[in-house]
Amino acid sequence: MKIRNLYEAFGAENYYRQHGGEYQNPHFREIKSLLEKNFDRFDCSGGVLDFGAGGGEVAGILQKLGVEKITGCDPFTFSLFEKNTGLPCLRFGFEEVLRGADLGKYSTVVSSFALHLCPEKDLFSVVWQLFQAAPTLVILTPHKRPEVERLPGVSLVFEDFALTKKEKRVRLKIYRQELTA
Repeated sequence: MKIRNLYEAFGAENYYRQHGGEYQNPHFREIKSLLEKNFDRFDCSGGVLDFGAGGGEVAGILQKLGVEKITGCDPFTFSLFEKNTGLPCLRFGFEEVLRGADLGKYSTVVSSFALHLCPEKDLFSVVWQLFQAAPTLVILTPHKRPEVERLPGVSLVFEDFALTKKEKRVRLKIYRQELTA
């Protein structure tokens, strides 16, 4: 059964509560291709926060690309992430981020297949908090959502996509926070 159908049947949060220990992103091939192809477009020198870390797919790719400081963040799959990567994983979700959880400081936050699940009413606040952790936000998504570029103070600086076997697009978007005087 497709993950989308499982989200509809259980709700995204309940799905991950029940199946977080066995999650595998079905679009790993496209994620890997997009990250490898566009790796030089974002700064990893100060470390990366892998937000919505899943089983560590993004972290594993970044490790192979030479990134040494990576921290995961996922309230449901943290044990799977730690087991698969040997890296630490914070246990924060949207609610904790909204309340100002200390995510640490990095040069980039990568959110893979997570922010499109954030309730629309909370998206601006969650993105704002992620920008407190890093000046660059890289989003990998199976949708046009989230359209973070519609939020005030955020600039879309780059976009790319990879096609799945079924001709669907997996998108990589790079955002920066606009500094105001």
